[in-house]
Amino acid sequence: MVDCEYCSESFDGEDAYLTHLDDAHDGELGAIDRRRVEAQAGGEDGTALPVGPIVIGVVVVFAIGLTVYVTQLSGGDGGRGADLVGTAGAQPLSAVEASGIEASPLDEAGDSDRLAGVEQFPDRGANHVEEGSAIDYQRVPPLSGTHYASTVDAGFYEATPLLGSLVHTLEHGAVIVYYDPDEISPEARASLRELSSTHTGTWRSVVAVPNPSDDPRAPYVVTAWRHELLLDSYDAETAHAFLSEYLGRGPENPVR
Repeated sequence: MVDCEYCSESFDGEDAYLTHLDDAHDGELGAIDRRRVEAQAGGEDGTALPVGPIVIGVVVVFAIGLTVYVTQLSGGDGGRGADLVGTAGAQPLSAVEASGIEASPLDEAGDSDRLAGVEQFPDRGANHVEEGSAIDYQRVPPLSGTHYASTVDAGFYEATPLLGSLVHTLEHGAVIVYYDPDEISPEARASLRELSSTHTGTWRSVVAVPNPSDDPRAPYVVTAWRHELLLDSYDAETAHAFLSEYLGRGPENPVR
């Protein structure tokens, strides 16, 4: 099922969802949604490619070619072995009301100066495995790769959910901030609670969790699918810029 980010309706497939966007939300669509609707309709020359089959084909190729490789990866860049790291059923703290930059609408793109330190990493695939299966990630926190069918709700967590569920949440278009529990400042904690209370959509959520690494690369590791930004100190303006650039733009169903 595909949930509409503009209303409460759900749809069985991508085509039905895009038709609904065109019929019901024409004046509300962001740039990415507008391009997707136009592509489905064939644009001006009627030569649009079928988006759904292409996506399915890519996923199948990854599933066949990378399953064994991805699931056997271990070590490297702080990896901690099999993903039984995390707590099944971890719950976020209660939502809070946002103000300031945390409540501000996102920009179409993030400030390039603030995002100069963002690194992009290879796509490790998107294969699904049964929850509880061992997954060895090359990097912790992971930025892509084999994962569970479950996802993690938006919110600020004091226990790290299972990494396999967090990776699927990244694929949905989430931004996940991994904080060092020993280093997080009161200001960062408040800001992350506000951001994760503001951005709660299925395809554009903010999740803040403790970094599960024994030796975090930075006090704050801000992540999106295949992208990572290390911060020695938390800055709400930089967090807003990262959300503007990546939130809602995951590979499974981009909504911005």
